[in-house]
Amino acid sequence: MPRLLLTRPEDDSAGLAAALSDMGVTALIAPLLWVENVPGPMFDLDNTQGVLLTSANGARAMAARTVRRDIPVYAVGDATARMASNLGFTDISSAHGDVDDLANLVRERCRPDQGVMFHAAGSVTAGDLAAMLAPFGFQVRREMLYEAKTPDTLPGVAFRALKDGVLDGVVLYSPRTARTFDALVGKAGLTDALAGLRLFALSRNVDAATTSRWAERIIAEQPDQESLLHAVRACYY
Repeated sequence: MPRLLLTRPEDDSAGLAAALSDMGVTALIAPLLWVENVPGPMFDLDNTQGVLLTSANGARAMAARTVRRDIPVYAVGDATARMASNLGFTDISSAHGDVDDLANLVRERCRPDQGVMFHAAGSVTAGDLAAMLAPFGFQVRREMLYEAKTPDTLPGVAFRALKDGVLDGVVLYSPRTARTFDALVGKAGLTDALAGLRLFALSRNVDAATTSRWAERIIAEQPDQESLLHAVRACYY
């Protein structure tokens, strides 16, 4: 039975682990990222035509800072859109991709003269939506609503699995996590262990962020969990 290491936050990894288990893949969870919401008052969304969500964490943080659930939400992908829906937002559009696709969605669906766009951002973002949309006349209000933190050392689960050689592959979901993983594995003196493992990357940007040598690099066809699961299935079954 294949065994993969998951590096997403605990809550996000749980659902992925269950989906992998259904296809006969064992998952070990070693989060390299956790999220803390930034406390603050509720937001005044007057003159705001829409909220931009670039992660499920952004959806959670936004829900904690406004009672509005009717405001249009533009989500980077389907997982983020589902989270927004679970939190009660009712007018949701998904870009089905990455931050570039989200910027394109806003240009297609919105008008600059209808109000500002509110970006529920984290401490680190994958792209600058304000810069992408400014040439088209859009004003983006970026608020840091959550902070993503990383560990200083490789989690014990990951350390033991790599040291004992019990893994078949590693799943990486973000460029930041990929860089963190490389750094912590190197710090632990286990970089050579990756040469015998498959990398399952959510996107080309994630793949490009890891400079380690892998036995094989497998990139999801689309940057979403369904495509990544399909890549795993195609590899092992």
